[in-house]
Amino acid sequence: MDGNLGAGTEGYRAYSRDHEILAAGKPPLPGSADPAFRGDDARWNPEELLVSSLSQCHMLWYLHLCAAAGVVVTGYTDRPVGTMTMDAAGGGGRFTEVVLRPEVSVAGEPMRERALALHGEVGAVCFITRSVAFPVRHEPTVAVGS
Repeated sequence: MDGNLGAGTEGYRAYSRDHEILAAGKPPLPGSADPAFRGDDARWNPEELLVSSLSQCHMLWYLHLCAAAGVVVTGYTDRPVGTMTMDAAGGGGRFTEVVLRPEVSVAGEPMRERALALHGEVGAVCFITRSVAFPVRHEPTVAVGS
């Protein structure tokens, strides 16, 4: 157990939430709990990883759909936000939605409308979006240029 500070899980404050996410052939990813649950803010927590996975899946499928449709994307950033609610008892909670906010640049004005519309097609093919039990909305912007 990475987080054993000497007493194991003797008490809620007795162990660290720090750990590493490992997969063969990949660099370790530093993980922890959310700071609200005694985690380290400098490390990735499960909630951030879930929101990031949704954003990454959307981007990769979106770029594929654009390439197939002849829409030349020259820039892409996202600032996703997840909303959670906490249960009244037990300290657990759940996501109620994630909003993706992709900011896309395309090579020419004639591509702008199609580029915007393609965001609406991603939800039907993104494995992660199709696997969660809460809405994943998108609020994209599309600009011309790099």
